[in-house]
Formats: sequence, C-alpha cells, structure tokens
Amino acid sequence: MKQRTTEDLLSLKIPYDWDLLVEHFKWLQALYECPQDPEYHAEGNVGIHTKMVVEEMFQLEGWQKADALTRSILFTACLMHDISKPECTVIEKIEGSDQPRITSPKHAVKGANRTRQQLIDLNWPDFVKEQICQLVRYHGLPIWFWSKSNPEKAVIQASLSVNTEWLSWVAEADMRGRITATQEDKLERVAYFTEFCKEQQCYGGGRHFASPHTRFLYFQKKEVYPDAPIYDDTRAEVYLMCGLPGTGKDTWIAENVPDWPVVSLDNIRDDLNISFNGNQGKVIQAAQEQAKSYLRKQQSFVWNATNVNRQIRKKLIDLFTQYRAKVTIVYLPKPLSVVLRQNRQREVVIKESVIEKFLHRLEPPTVAEAHRVMVVE
Repeated sequence: MKQRTTEDLLSLKIPYDWDLLVEHFKWLQALYECPQDPEYHAEGNVGIHTKMVVEEMFQLEGWQKADALTRSILFTACLMHDISKPECTVIEKIEGSDQPRITSPKHAVKGANRTRQQLIDLNWPDFVKEQICQLVRYHGLPIWFWSKSNPEKAVIQASLSVNTEWLSWVAEADMRGRITATQEDKLERVAYFTEFCKEQQCYGGGRHFASPHTRFLYFQKKEVYPDAPIYDDTRAEVYLMCGLPGTGKDTWIAENVPDWPVVSLDNIRDDLNISFNGNQGKVIQAAQEQAKSYLRKQQSFVWNATNVNRQIRKKLIDLFTQYRAKVTIVYLPKPLSVVLRQNRQREVVIKESVIEKFLHRLEPPTVAEAHRVMVVE
C-alpha cells in the first residue's frame, strides 16, 4: 500500500477523507479539544467547525472551476485557518451570566506562522506555501476590513500578499461552515469585501501602482494616490538581507554584489567579541553607525543580518529612507532541513534551538515594506 504523505493529502491526490486527515495531522486532532463561543459557533468545537468549512469550500462555484493547484491552496488554507485557536483561546467569565465569553485573539496572525512551520519542508514552490499562509493570516479581513482606520489601504496592502478572490472564497466558506444567527450578516460583509476590492482594483491580484517609489510612499504617507507617479529622489540603494541563519546570505552577496560594502552583524559581533546569544545592543549601534557613514556618502551597501521580523525591518528601512535610499529586501526562503544542514557547515555553528526560534518569528517580506522584494528560490 502506498505511503500516505502530507503532500498527497493536502494536494488531494489521495481522495478527501476527513477521518484520514485527523489521523494524519496531530494539530488537527487538537482542534477537537478547543471550545468556541456558542453565540458565533453553535456547531461546537474548532474541529467540527473546520470540517464544515472545508466541505463548504467544496460547494463554492470558485472551487468547482478551480484548477488542481488552486484547489490544493484553498483546501490547505481552510484546513489550517484556525490552527492556532488552541493556543490563543481565552475563556472569560461574564459577570451576571452563566455563559462565559470565548475569544481567540491574534489566532490568524499566529496561525500564519504556525502554518508556515508546518509547510516549510513540503516539496511545494515557496509562493504556493506562502499564499496558504497569507490566506490563514487574512481570513478574517473580509469580515472586519471596514472597521480598519483606512479600509482602502488595508485591502490594497493585503492584495500585495494574498489573492483577494481566493480570500473571499475562504471567508465565505468560513462563514457558511458554522451555526450562528449572524451568518447572513457576515456573508453580506464578504460580498461587500468582494465589491470593495473590485472598486480598489485589487480583486484577484495586487493593486497596480504608478511606480515602486509611489507604492513605497503610499504605505508611508496618507496623501499618496496609487496611480500618481511621484518623482524618485532616491540617491543610493540598500540591499536588506532577510532569511534564517544558514540560508546562504553571504554566498548570495559574494556572487551578486561582490563590490558593495557590507554591514555584517556577524562580523561586528566577532570584532566586539559578542556571541550570537549575547547582548546585541552594542552590535546594532555599531552597525547603524557604519550604515550611516555609507548613507551620508550616498553609497550603496548591503545590510547583512537575519531580519526575519517585520518590525525590525521597518526600523531599518525608516533609517535608510531618512537618507533618501532606495531599499530592496533580498529574501532567501529555504526548507528547514536545508537550513539546518547548511548551518552545520558554517564556521560558527548556531544552535538549532536558536534557528527554530527565528523560524517562529519569521514574517516573509512584502512589497508594501520596501521599493522592491527579491525572492531568491
């Protein structure tokens, strides 16, 4: 009998069998132990809800017309959309009520990261795996986008990371796959999300911008219009490396920009005799001073560090653009097995537990962050 692989199950090469999926995936088993608020999920626990969502997806017109790859993406996203509810669920007693309030704050954001960890070693193209992660990350957006401070910017930003047409299908299946008095209202919101994305020219694809510089400024300032070409006054370029330790950042730099100066946090650690696990404050300060010296001279350079967290990248990009630099994020996604193998071949080997912590914090870059994102497969 052919061995059942995760790839075959998620790509539906093995015909859909819910019991088989539950048997194969331990994280799916855990969903049956996670309660939900009966006001919004009278059907019961997260496992029951997830099964309903998957089977509602099968009924949608979009699914019926989708090709095999799209179906794999949609199926896996529905299967994993609430993967982090067990770790995020909070049960609060309400004064004067016998019925507690059950919520799962940030389960979509954490779920995207957990999904990434589950998929990282699958033999699928990176863009496929990341599209699934982003569907998990944004699956609640069609319901709540209008409550955002800037709904237009919220959906346009999402469109640069996720196919918003697929997102609307996942959201519709999510709303249909539950028992609640608010179902019709939520389905109307999904329909409105679809129309709003079409109005913003970002349904089924990323919003087009007049230029990369216009796009970058749009996400930095309120008064920029996507179709308005803005004069590019950048003076130099910074390549901001992004990737887990052991993904080959040094090799890429040597092969692609061998003549550019490099601000290397690893080299600065060596110079200051500070370990990878030590206090990084002095390392960052020295690196920033080095970067400023290049920026003042309008000299292009590389900032070489892991930079897996979006907040860290933002602080650096803010610094670089203060000096009118153009920023390219160079992202090197690699399977964890490859990362661990290459790490063992480094002169300075990093503990595997440290690499796994980086993986847990990994937020792949999007073009909403910088002038350009270069993905090195």
